Parts: sequence; structure tokens; C-alpha cells
Amino acid sequence: MKKLSNYLVYAMCIIAIAFSAGSFVKVYANQTPLASTSSAAPAGQPVDLTYAADKALPSVVTIKVVQNSKTQIIERQIDPFEDFFSDPFGFFGNPNNGQGNTRKYRQQTPKRQGSGSGVIISSDGYIVTNNHVVDGADEITVILTDNREFSAKVIGTDATTDLALVKVNGKDLPAITIADSQKLKVGEWVLAIGNPFSIGTTVTAGIVSAKARSMGGGNVVQSFIQTDAAINRGNSGGALVNTNGELVGINAMLYSETGSYSGYGFAIPTSIMNKVVDDLKTYGTVQRALIGIQGSDLNVYTDGLKDQGKEVPDFGVVNGIYVAKVDEDGAGASAGLKEGDVITSIDGKNLKAMAELQEYLANKRPGDKVTLTYLRNKSKKTATVTLKNAQGNTKVVKSADLDVLGANIREVNAEEKKQLEINYGLKVAKVGNGALKKARITDGFIILNANDAPMRTVADLQEAVKSASTSKDPVLYIKGIYPTGKKAYFVVELTEE
Repeated sequence: MKKLSNYLVYAMCIIAIAFSAGSFVKVYANQTPLASTSSAAPAGQPVDLTYAADKALPSVVTIKVVQNSKTQIIERQIDPFEDFFSDPFGFFGNPNNGQGNTRKYRQQTPKRQGSGSGVIISSDGYIVTNNHVVDGADEITVILTDNREFSAKVIGTDATTDLALVKVNGKDLPAITIADSQKLKVGEWVLAIGNPFSIGTTVTAGIVSAKARSMGGGNVVQSFIQTDAAINRGNSGGALVNTNGELVGINAMLYSETGSYSGYGFAIPTSIMNKVVDDLKTYGTVQRALIGIQGSDLNVYTDGLKDQGKEVPDFGVVNGIYVAKVDEDGAGASAGLKEGDVITSIDGKNLKAMAELQEYLANKRPGDKVTLTYLRNKSKKTATVTLKNAQGNTKVVKSADLDVLGANIREVNAEEKKQLEINYGLKVAKVGNGALKKARITDGFIILNANDAPMRTVADLQEAVKSASTSKDPVLYIKGIYPTGKKAYFVVELTEE
């Protein structure tokens, strides 16, 4: 009996210790630590995310966009039985005037509305968001967390990084503090803040899952911060912040087979954002510095060779960037780079992936110099490269306006459409000194297409000029018609002499 009593005493002591430990853990986990000067909490310590949320939330806004209804002309194949059954004997003639097997239709597009997120980066009203949030918008409304609303205008956009800068007329707005994304570490806690599914400003938490992540495809700069903080539709353009509530990235996309969050989200790092914003403010377009090469991660290239059953050469390294092509008039060619070289570092910074090189170059401008270290036939070499723009020089690239054409442009009227049997077009008048005169385009000419895009409105031509002026080939290929019915084709150069 005495022995049984001892066992009971031991058991009660163990239970008491267990409850005490549990209480300690609960109290410890609920303590609010002081804000750390480092964005990462010490290993093994609890992470207080309320401080970061409180600090960053007022700087994240909802962006609502409207695309007004527009009239479009579309073509579709004619059903061979359609006119037979509607007019079997052809009493009303050929509805297509014998010109092919397509028919044009006038279609009224519906008014469209959408929403995304944005981040206030200055107290005087500059806001960063994604290009795809405001692309094509006719009206932009910014809504703050205190429910104040502002109309916004686009300062500039950059499809290559999927960033846009918009501006509202406001003072003393709650601007976010911007941190250096390059100091982020994998495993560090972050918050994603935005307006998913238009349900209202929402905060989700996770860690940095990877850095310099590329999703591949397209002529775009991709060096994403990957996070497992939930990002869904509507989060685009919102903030990714560290535990100090400082901006480290702009939420851009999610990776999912269903269209909803499934574990991976991606943000554009502030190391890229800062340069894009500065360029859009200063020049109206991004000054992109290029080496003039095409390539891939070395391991991706060697894996491709293996998949094809080909022999993999000994490059002397396992990490780096394989140079698959060197542009003839590019900066790399001038510095002596050749196909088959493997770039291992830039300005002393080791490179494992193309995304790392893109992120580094995103902070440079044409004319800047960088030092590349690379291997050729396992032999180490270095080269100083003077970076160039897409047009193969070191000049500042400015987005051109319609003024560069040197003429008055208006949409064709109903009478002109009927007379020339056209559905749209832009009429040229009062041709003066400018690109159109140099191309020998005269008064009365009607522009139907520019760079293979239909010119229905003056805004269409403005966009075509802007896009072409900053491209590798700053040229407009124009197709059109004269009032006499004569069709003509012109090459309009947009470069300044």
C-alpha cells in the first residue's frame, strides 16, 4: 500500500510539471517582442507579425480599374451553308462582294471592371503596382485603408518587369519604408498584403522559399522572390514586407494548376523596383542595360543535352550561365564573348542562374561598365563590358510622342469610311517637319495599320509610336490608303538624327 502511494505521488509530480511547462510555453508564445533592427527573428525565437502588419497596412491600397465599352471590327470565316439557306438563289448578291471567305462584323465590347492592389511609396502620392493591373485601363481609382478615394493617372509602365507607377493628388499619404531585398534570406518570415478576390485588405504570412526564381518564357526580366505566403487574384501589385513592416517586394503572380493559391507566390524584389520607378519618373521609360547575349543556367543546358542523349562537355564548373548566342552588335560581342562561354561572375558576384544576372543588370543603365568572369574551354577569362541599350548604343532611350510624326492626326469620319469602303483609319493632315514627311507621307493619307496593329483611334497610334520608339528597331511599318483609293506602304523611322 505504501509503495502504491509513492507511485501516485510520482505521477502527480509529473503531471504538475507537464502543466507548468505547457503554461510557460503559452505565455512565452504570446509575449510581444520588441521590434528588431534585423528583419529576421533570431533562431528559435517567436516571430511577432502584428508590428509588421500595423506598420505596413496603411500603405497598401486597392486599385480599381475600368475599361470603357469599345467598338471593334472582327473577321470570321463564313459558314458555306449560311448564305445558301438564308438566300439560296443569291437574290441579294454576294454579301462579301466576292472578296474571300471572311466577313467583317462590328462588335461592341462590354464595359469591364477589375481590381488589384498597390503600394504607396511616397507621401506625395506615387504608387507602385503591376503593369497587368492597369494595362488598358481608361479609369483608375485608388482606395486607401481609411476609405479615402483618389483618381489616379499612369506615370509610366514597364511590361518587361510587370511594374507600373501611378500618381494621385494627395499629401502626407502613409508611404511605406523600402528595404533592400538583396539582404533577404531564404527562410525569413514575410507578409503578403493586398486585396484578394476584392474581399478587402488581407494579410497572409509565410517565409521566403527561394530567391532569384525564374518562371521562364517571354522577353521579360524574372528574378522573383518566392514565398509560401498566400497570394491570390487581387493580390497583384500588393506588398511583400519583412518583419519590420518594410517593403521587400511587389506581389506579382501565383503558381497554381487551379488558378487559386496552392503553395507558391512570387514577388518582384525592390532591387528591381527601385530602378524601374526612378527611370519612369526621370525618363518616362526604363533605361534597360543589356550585355547582348542569349543563354540559360548551365545546369539547365546540360540537362537538356542529357535528355537528348548527347554527350555533356566538361565545362570545368557545374554552376554558371551558358552563352548560347551573342548578338553581333551587342555589348558582349564588343567585349569578345562567344557562344559556348560560361559566365561565372559579374563584378565579383558569383552567378548560378540567369535570373541573378538579370536582377543585377536591372540596376544598370546603358553606358555603365561591368566586369565579367567567364570560362572558355575551361580557361578562366575576364572582360570589361560597356552595357548598351536595345538599339545597340549607350544613349538615353526616350519614349516618343505623336509629335515625332510632325502632323495632325484624326479618326476618319463616316463619309470617308463609306467612300473608301473601310471600317476604321486615321487621317493625316498638315504634314510638317517630322517622321512622316521624311517617309514621304502626304496630306490626306489614311493610316490603316501600324506594325501590324489596326489603327482605330489616335490612342492606338500613340501606343504604337511609344512601343516602337523604345524597341530594338525604332520603326513604324505603316499600311494605308489615299483618298483616291490607292493603297500604299511606308517605313517611318522614329530615331532622332
